[in-house]
Amino acid sequence: MKNNIKQFLNLLAMLLVVFFSTISCSDKLEENDGQLSAGDLDFTLSENMVLPLIGAYSETYSRGWEDPLLIGVRGDDVNAGGVGDAQGGFTNADLYNYDNGYWMFNQVWENFYGDITDIVNSQETIVKYKEFATGDYIDLADQYIAETKVLSGFQHLQMSRLWSDIFIITTSNVSEDIKKGVKTKEEVMQYVSDLMDEAIPDLPNMRPNERTDVPGGVTRYTALAIKAMANLEMENYQAVAEITGQIISSNKFELYPDFYELFKKPGQYSNENLFELQFSDYNSDSGDVNNHLYAPFGPSSWTPIVSTANGGWGFYEPSSKFIKFMIDRDDEQRLVTSVCFTPRGIEEIKTDPAYATLPGYVSNVTPDGDIFNDYERAKFASGKHYLPSNQLTSGRNSYGSSKNFIVIRYAEILLMYAEALTQGASSSVAMTADQAVNMVRNRVSMTPLSGVTTNLVMDEKFAELGMEWGIRYFDMIRLNKYDELSYDGRTFTADAEYLPYPQDQLDLLPLDK
Repeated sequence: MKNNIKQFLNLLAMLLVVFFSTISCSDKLEENDGQLSAGDLDFTLSENMVLPLIGAYSETYSRGWEDPLLIGVRGDDVNAGGVGDAQGGFTNADLYNYDNGYWMFNQVWENFYGDITDIVNSQETIVKYKEFATGDYIDLADQYIAETKVLSGFQHLQMSRLWSDIFIITTSNVSEDIKKGVKTKEEVMQYVSDLMDEAIPDLPNMRPNERTDVPGGVTRYTALAIKAMANLEMENYQAVAEITGQIISSNKFELYPDFYELFKKPGQYSNENLFELQFSDYNSDSGDVNNHLYAPFGPSSWTPIVSTANGGWGFYEPSSKFIKFMIDRDDEQRLVTSVCFTPRGIEEIKTDPAYATLPGYVSNVTPDGDIFNDYERAKFASGKHYLPSNQLTSGRNSYGSSKNFIVIRYAEILLMYAEALTQGASSSVAMTADQAVNMVRNRVSMTPLSGVTTNLVMDEKFAELGMEWGIRYFDMIRLNKYDELSYDGRTFTADAEYLPYPQDQLDLLPLDK
């Protein structure tokens, strides 16, 4: 499997320049016409049909560093961090005080829409290959087209979670889609759900880690997961129960036994992961590398076991609220995994009389022996975005080098299923809400629960999925739990649910606000 993954990533790296040099790319949505000259490629060479698919994956994997930060920072599990850095707009977003002229809003908008237009372009290129395909290549073309639909749907979902009403981009003739105007969040989520229905029949019926053609690529279960997420946003709980029930009843997925290592190299391509962004340094100390920039999540001062390992920028700080919540539950494994402590962070927690004496597992030394020192920008760092220095490839010193980025995992599926049942949905799957929640709890040696409620499921999601893709924030606004988001001096109101459109886009596009 690892050799296949390496071959795929090498192929991706080598062929992207060939493919994307033929594509008209743009920084701004309305400038990307997405046209590909038919003279640039020989569509009769069906064996090259994988090239545009690889391009679509590359666009999805190569997320801007700002994307996951902006998506997640407004939850009560995460604070902005970055004290002393000139990123006041990011700090203000964490405080629900939005400046639509702040560069990051526009950059994330352009990142997602740039990816979507390139993915649609890839899809249309595959359609051209299909016109000349014969035999098994016809079915393969349908599969590749379906994969691009999954990648596009995922990005539309994230965009709508951030901005609510957005443009739906379906063709490379972007101007025509823009003329149709923005669609409501409900319409976007229904579009994503329907798009997954289109894709599912043509996708491989297997886990991503079972694929050998595109190792780790999306499958019908990735599409089902994205469909479930879209229906959760629409509060269609019966559909959520049915969709997640299909994933559960497939018996293809299981929780990785070690929660801590799940987010490190041993957990990559595990049976828990339904979708992960893939990166690699090819186990080589020099040469080509495909990495996500994890530096924003890292400490600006640490003493790693591998002394040459670099630190980071000190953004995306787990909140004191989250930490105290986990201590109150004695949720050791998940707290130690989710939070990297500094000495002053520990001392700050102890200033609260209720936490004057902390359990021994609260330490600034990670299980792998890396020491997080005091630094100005934050008191805590996200452990889920931390790669132990002793897992770095020798000679590769960037923070988190070669670490994959998990996007959707089976634990989230189980907890979505449990919530749907507590919200009144029914299921033909032989699993109760209690059983789904307790599967997640058992992995980290937490005592089982009985009679779980929606509130208890939300607590479990908070503990299990903290710091991951804004899940906590989107749950809280969906359930109108504004009181949870009003913490540590913040006051959350309904008008802060969504980001304002970036000013640069208001100046260019037909947007009303």
